[in-house]
Amino acid sequence: MYSPPPDPADQHRMRQAFAQCAQTLRTTIAGPEVWGWHGRTLSSRVQHTDRGACWLRLLTTPEDKAAGKIWEGNQQAAAIFDGHIHKPLLYSTTEARSGSYAYLAELHQYVTEPASSPSPVLRTDPNPSAAWWESLRTDLEYVSRVPTGRLAVRQEWVDRSVPRFLDMPGPRITDWTTAHGDMHTANLTSTTPYLLDWEGFGQAPAGYDAATLLAYSLLNPRFTQCVRDTFSVLKTEAGRVAQIIVITELLQSASRGDHPELVPALRTLAAELA
Repeated sequence: MYSPPPDPADQHRMRQAFAQCAQTLRTTIAGPEVWGWHGRTLSSRVQHTDRGACWLRLLTTPEDKAAGKIWEGNQQAAAIFDGHIHKPLLYSTTEARSGSYAYLAELHQYVTEPASSPSPVLRTDPNPSAAWWESLRTDLEYVSRVPTGRLAVRQEWVDRSVPRFLDMPGPRITDWTTAHGDMHTANLTSTTPYLLDWEGFGQAPAGYDAATLLAYSLLNPRFTQCVRDTFSVLKTEAGRVAQIIVITELLQSASRGDHPELVPALRTLAAELA
C-alpha cells in the first residue's frame, strides 16, 4: 500500500474520477481507499447491484498514453487466465476522460484474504504453508506455458542497462516464457494464494517471476530460501540470467528512489551470480 500523491489536486481528480466510474459501473464505495505506486492507481472495495462485494481499481495516465501494455494488461490477462489459475476475475471495465487525463476503471472479483505483505519488499515473513508454495508453483508453471505476444522484458534494455548498473555484459536471453511480470508478496494473497495485478505480464526470461519474488524478499533469508527450494529454475543458467536482469531492474528503480534498502542485498547477490 502506498501513500496518496503529494499534490492535493491529483488526489482530488482521482477521487472524483473514481466516484464517477463507480457510479457508471453501478457500484457504491464500501471500503477505505487504497493508493498504488506514485498515486497512479486508486482502489477500494465496492458494492455492486448484482454481484455484491467487488474490488474497483482506477488507473490514470496522460490522455495521449492511454493505450498499450500497462493500459490493456489486466484485460488481456483476464481473457487468457481467468478460470485457469488463482487470480481475481475481471467482471467489467469503463473508461473516462477529463482534462488532459484518461482513466480506466476495472471491476474485479473481491478477494477476502489479505496480501502476504503490505509492500513489495518483504520485511516480515508471512510463513506460508507448503500448500501455498505448491499452488504458487503450479500457477506460475501454467502461466509460463501460455503463449502471448506481449513483452515484459526486452533484450535491448538488458544490453543497455546491465552494464550500467552491474558493470558486466548484458546476458543473452535464450529461454523465453510467459511471466506475471511483478511477482512479489504484495501481489500474492496470504492463504490461497491469489495472484494480483496483471498489468505487466508478458514474455520474459525463464525463471523471471521466481527471480523477482526472490529479489524482493532478500531481507528475509528464511523466505528467500523457500523461494529457492520451490523454484528449481533458479539453480539453472536460465535462472541465473533471470536473476541478473531482475537485480538490474530493481537497481534502476532504486536509483529513482524506490526501495533503496534493497541495494546492498541486491549487489551481494549479483556478486554471487557473476
